[in-house]
Amino acid sequence: MRVLRRILALSTIAILAIATLELGAAFNVPGMNGVVSDAEARVGRPLTPVSVAGVGRRTVRRCAAGVYDC
Repeated sequence: MRVLRRILALSTIAILAIATLELGAAFNVPGMNGVVSDAEARVGRPLTPVSVAGVGRRTVRRCAAGVYDC
C-alpha cells in the first residue's frame, strides 16, 4: 500500500510539473520552456541527396530536360 501511494504521489508531481512548464510556455513566461518545442518550417533544398524532396526535384528537372520519357 505504501508503494502505491508513493507511485501515485510521484506521478501527480510529474503531471503538475509538466503542466506548469506547458502553461509557462503558453503564456510566454520568461525562463519557462515547454516540454514540447515549437515546430519550425525549413524552406530550401534538402540536406540529404536521397531525400524524397530531392528525388522529386531531380525527377521533375530531368523530365523537363528530356532525359526521361515522362
